[in-house]
Amino acid sequence: MTVRSSIEAGSVRLLAEQHKSLWRRIVDHKWCYIFITPAAIFYLAFTVWPILASWYYSFFDWRGIGRPEEYVGLANFIEVASDKYFWSAMLHTFEYMFGVVILNLPTTLIMAIILNNPRLKGAAVYRVIYFLPVVTTTAIVGIVMTYIFGPFNGAFNTILIRLGLISKPIHWLGLASTAMPTIIVVAVWKGFGTNMLYWLAGLQAIPQELYEAAKVDGANAIQAFWHITLPLLKPVGLVILLFTVVGSLHVFDLIKVMTDGGPYFRTETVSIFIYRYAFGQVSRIGFASAAGIFFGLVAMIFSILQGLLIRRGGSIRIGGGAL
Repeated sequence: MTVRSSIEAGSVRLLAEQHKSLWRRIVDHKWCYIFITPAAIFYLAFTVWPILASWYYSFFDWRGIGRPEEYVGLANFIEVASDKYFWSAMLHTFEYMFGVVILNLPTTLIMAIILNNPRLKGAAVYRVIYFLPVVTTTAIVGIVMTYIFGPFNGAFNTILIRLGLISKPIHWLGLASTAMPTIIVVAVWKGFGTNMLYWLAGLQAIPQELYEAAKVDGANAIQAFWHITLPLLKPVGLVILLFTVVGSLHVFDLIKVMTDGGPYFRTETVSIFIYRYAFGQVSRIGFASAAGIFFGLVAMIFSILQGLLIRRGGSIRIGGGAL
């Protein structure tokens, strides 16, 4: 037997042993695969399949009835790229996203620092109170907030009038200048508890010995926060930023319930735009699918950029060293 044939025979035996070992590992952990099978089926049915179907439908002028037959190629994508309402919805989506990020991240961090104070009594109760809006159905929150910010006997207008800040009720959700800021405030309140808990987890993971050493060296609370807390919270903050940005870009239910994209398309985001064309009076599934793919690519680019940012923020510098 030649050296070459010996090597090939050994390679075949090695591959057979690896294959057998892999199958043996699967058999040994069969319950793990059994338990994840339902989740995998739902993921394939409600995530993977709709994505693939959207790509297919985007090449057809399809109304959602029967089989798609009128192939139009890239016409739907060209129409989306030239639709001024789509770009307006894109602008509103990013306006909403930036508003939520700018308001949510610092306020939740401040509240997490307050609740992380060991001298604060009843901190667990406050955490539950701030987390309650998160577990409340978004549609219900939107309906309730519609009445609170309503122009007729709305609680918010009533309070402002009694305080003398306004002389007559304001239609917060009916004016182009106040509709989006109002929705942003409600969204920040709705998701306040989630990011607050993330910040709390990051704060509680910081070793207390670092603060004690800084206190011995004469550092005050502000210096300890700036040189210890913030650097060590950087990786957690980048992950929170990623989750907040991605979640905000896909906002739908809150705006759908509160304004339905109005007034005059002022609060129409891309999700509302897609819904309007997919399930409106004149259904255009192909056009809506193209718009969804177009926006999905934009969101993916944002996610990749933030992922690179998170990787760059992996090393934390404290003083002259790195962790």
